[in-house]
Amino acid sequence: MESFYVSLLCLFVFLVSLSLHFLFYKTKGSNLPPGKTGWPVIGESLEFLSTGWKGHPEKFIFDRMAKYSSQVFKTSLLGEPAAVFCGAACNKFLFSNENKLVQAWWPDSVDKVFPSSTQTSSKEEAIKMRKMLPNFLKPEALQRYIGIMDTIAQRHFASGWEKNDEVVVFPLAKRYTFWLACRLFVSVEDPNHVARFADPFNMLASGLISIPIDLPGTPFHRAIKASNFIRKELVAIIKQRKVDLVEGKASPTQDILSHMLVTSDENGKFMHELDIADKILGLLIGGHDTASSACTFIVKYLAELPEIYEGVYKEQMEIAKSKGPGELLNWEDIQKMKYSWNVACEVLRLAPPLQGAFREVLTDFMFNGFSIPKGWKIYWSANSTHKNSEFFPEPEKFDPSRFEGSGPPPYTFVPFGGGPRMCPGKEYARLEILVFMHHLVKRFRCEKIIPNEKIIVDPMPIPAKGLPVRLYPHKY
Repeated sequence: MESFYVSLLCLFVFLVSLSLHFLFYKTKGSNLPPGKTGWPVIGESLEFLSTGWKGHPEKFIFDRMAKYSSQVFKTSLLGEPAAVFCGAACNKFLFSNENKLVQAWWPDSVDKVFPSSTQTSSKEEAIKMRKMLPNFLKPEALQRYIGIMDTIAQRHFASGWEKNDEVVVFPLAKRYTFWLACRLFVSVEDPNHVARFADPFNMLASGLISIPIDLPGTPFHRAIKASNFIRKELVAIIKQRKVDLVEGKASPTQDILSHMLVTSDENGKFMHELDIADKILGLLIGGHDTASSACTFIVKYLAELPEIYEGVYKEQMEIAKSKGPGELLNWEDIQKMKYSWNVACEVLRLAPPLQGAFREVLTDFMFNGFSIPKGWKIYWSANSTHKNSEFFPEPEKFDPSRFEGSGPPPYTFVPFGGGPRMCPGKEYARLEILVFMHHLVKRFRCEKIIPNEKIIVDPMPIPAKGLPVRLYPHKY
């Protein structure tokens, strides 16, 4: 049986290698960007990924920028011929040409883990979601969620942080952001019900961008199993919600799930249950993974930099002292957290949860004198500007003042992407991060237990041991 799997893998490698050979042969002789494509099939994927595993994902980019003296270089990533675009001018070009010259692309593994019940591609489903989400995630709509976020943050810190001398931050941050996503997207807030989802979601997330070989024991196989389990759970929640809406026990505006059930498309059709489950599944993944990384690194930098901590503490305590007993945070309070958000932005600059993203070339085009062929993939990297001294002097220095006034130049600070594909949950993320910071500094000062803990980027930055810290509660 084992030899059968090995033969299958060899056949897969051969076919990919053959298709890559013909693709490169076809474009040979045209004025391609400088660069090398690395090994057959795997290209430079291992080097690309390994710099992240070693904690310096920008090294892959900057080494090649220096070698080829170019903002654009060619490579081969995830079995695809690719051009890497670096810098603000490249970001502007890509974001401005979305759905004209380029479109979103992600590996086939994503379609297999998120098989749409409508038989359309995940690209088409993402476009539909982008039309639907603004109603739910615009600032006016989000204002009414702040009290819910505050309540869940209080419960989270009471159950996971208080009465502990030491905690491991990353798993706790994941619990907080996932609890919020479950409550605001599908109105699930019972901790036991949330916990039932948590492990399958972690399995799904870790296997989403992996080698798409569906064999027992592989991360990809576990991700598909987890996806099927969660989808079944979501369908049960959807069926119950339909009943509750008819009986008046649920509100049409209480969360994204209700919104999807009562909203028809331009032809008056309503979404199928499985279709809604697919979309909620994608939202729950996007709605908690990146924010949990951001919250973890906020704790890391506040623990390392006492003067930054003091600035955040002072601002947040002024807000806390202005509240009456039991009074929840509101929109006005969030608007006062200017320094705290500058700190969060500097964290997002130094440790962006979204390291970059892929695009697919829709038609041949020229950029900076180089031809970029149709069908190639383009990768843009946040670190190509975030850690570039041309845009951020002393890029390794933590300096929240970079975000005062009008802030960094356009297209240089891109933790949420840009253009038509800018993250629709940007404002949602801002709220959950600021509410987290408020409750953290109001309760504790933190000290890192592992002073020089290694950072791994896979695909998001994560402290290797999860960031264990010692807690020092404030005495009032």
